[in-house]
Amino acid sequence: METLIFMELGLLVLLVVLGVHVAVALGVVSAIGVYMMLGSADIALSLLGNTAYEALRKDIFIVIPLFVLMGDFVSRSGAARDLYSLCNRALHRLPGRLAIATVVGNAIFAAITGVSIAAAATFSRLAYPEMVTLGYKRTFSLGVVAGSACLGMLIPPSILLIVWAILTEESVGALFIAGLLPGLLLALAFCLYCIGAAIVSPSTAPSAPAQSETKPTPEELRSELTGGLSILFLIVLVIGGIWFGFLTPTEAAGFGAVGAAIVGWVKGMRGRQFLDAIYSAGKTTAPIMILLITASMYSRFLAMAGAVNIIQGVFYNVSDNPVVIVAMIIAAWLVLGMFVDSISIILLTVPIFAPMADAMGLNPLAFAIFGILVIEAGLLTPPFGLLVFTVKAAVPDPTVRLGEIFAGSIPYWILIILVAVTVLVFPGLASWLPEQMM
Repeated sequence: METLIFMELGLLVLLVVLGVHVAVALGVVSAIGVYMMLGSADIALSLLGNTAYEALRKDIFIVIPLFVLMGDFVSRSGAARDLYSLCNRALHRLPGRLAIATVVGNAIFAAITGVSIAAAATFSRLAYPEMVTLGYKRTFSLGVVAGSACLGMLIPPSILLIVWAILTEESVGALFIAGLLPGLLLALAFCLYCIGAAIVSPSTAPSAPAQSETKPTPEELRSELTGGLSILFLIVLVIGGIWFGFLTPTEAAGFGAVGAAIVGWVKGMRGRQFLDAIYSAGKTTAPIMILLITASMYSRFLAMAGAVNIIQGVFYNVSDNPVVIVAMIIAAWLVLGMFVDSISIILLTVPIFAPMADAMGLNPLAFAIFGILVIEAGLLTPPFGLLVFTVKAAVPDPTVRLGEIFAGSIPYWILIILVAVTVLVFPGLASWLPEQMM
């Protein structure tokens, strides 16, 4: 059985390296593995078909498209620009104001979109031009956009947290609440770095002359307040509803999508724009759903083969020290992050690593937040940091080089890893709020 498991895992790695879509690779490996164990193609296909059917019947799956739709409505309404402008005005006395506004704007925007890529694309167009115009160092400006976009996968509602909850059968609501304090801690760390960089090297983030500040017209201020406050209202509706137990995550996603549609209408969206947002949400969600179906098949194969115990034994043969094992898990996630997207990394590794964390006595909520943070750091890791390529594609400056974005992202990468380790060492950062809620 051990030989079969390692052959299948080797085949999975080979298919991914060759560029086969992760969903296809998971499905092929699962089908071959179950067939080799049972010796019957009909039984194997029937078992895997039932697994996929049962996975689709889970009502928690509806949370993903609803939250994605909510984020699309808000992104297309122009509310993100209003939010950034409000943050910029509110923080005018701080050094590195525009960088801090980008971090704060990303943190608030994250509580609506749940997707880092959306935040990176949005703030590449909003924040980067303003920072460069004011004289901010280009590498610093690119780094803050790419780095702060990582908040989108930790601050709820987060697609990664939903996927993790589905795979581990944790409560989506508990994971959402668990991500709040670490998310705010990470945002604070980003802000302190921006302030420190502006103080130590004023040329990196120069302050704007007082006379250059322009006051908004009453119409502009009204529009900014409408967009910015509507986003805050949606956050209170979604997170507050889950926090106080008024809404389940599924209900909160539904109310959030309807609320975002109302915000879009108020901000001027009409029929064609709503249809475009719905199509975009569908195109984002469909691959995720297919991945989750094949991941359920992959998890069934691992369970039938006893793979978790076997792989666990391999780790323990290297060392039985939990610190060493956690370091090996971090290394595996960071290496995968160089080549594979975040959701695929979770689908490939969490069915193996989560039981190992339980066996070591790690708090499951803290390990989940730790895992999300480390996996998110992979989005900034060369050679294929997904957020870096997103910023490169979205930023309105064709002279920007990938190396500049990678270089500017290094401090944020380090801070993400430090916060991840802090959450694992002090699990109460993740578990305290959910314990109060339950």
